[in-house]
Amino acid sequence: MSSPAKLQDLPPKGGYQNIPFKRVPAKTYFRGWQMIAGYAGISTVGLFLYWLNVKENHRNEIEMRSARNVIYPLLLAERDREYLKQLRRNRDEEAELMKNVEGWEVGTWYGEPVFKTIPKDKLVEPTFQEFYVHTDYKHMAQRSDIKLMN
Repeated sequence: MSSPAKLQDLPPKGGYQNIPFKRVPAKTYFRGWQMIAGYAGISTVGLFLYWLNVKENHRNEIEMRSARNVIYPLLLAERDREYLKQLRRNRDEEAELMKNVEGWEVGTWYGEPVFKTIPKDKLVEPTFQEFYVHTDYKHMAQRSDIKLMN
């Protein structure tokens, strides 16, 4: 059997359509003056909303500043109170630690006052390492980093 002859691919009857090469302008939705008016309107509304936001932020900043000024003395007092409580805990820890050592008095060097010219009721602030003497080293190291930043 012989196979049918292959048909050659030919153009359609009547030929191909013409290739469109002319410029097709884009469809215009707005005219120039309409776009300028829209821009002006949107900008005006945006600036008005921005102004309202600035007023609100300013009001909030004043309120936060007032609250900070009111609470600041309380925070300082609480910080000082906790500092004194920690000094007391340090003295108690020293007393507990050295209770078996003969002649040891808390706050002295074997009965001799460390500071001889300062009255007994005067608070001598400890150094940073003395304050954290009974804590883990990593906690003292973390706090020393914070202290160096201030």
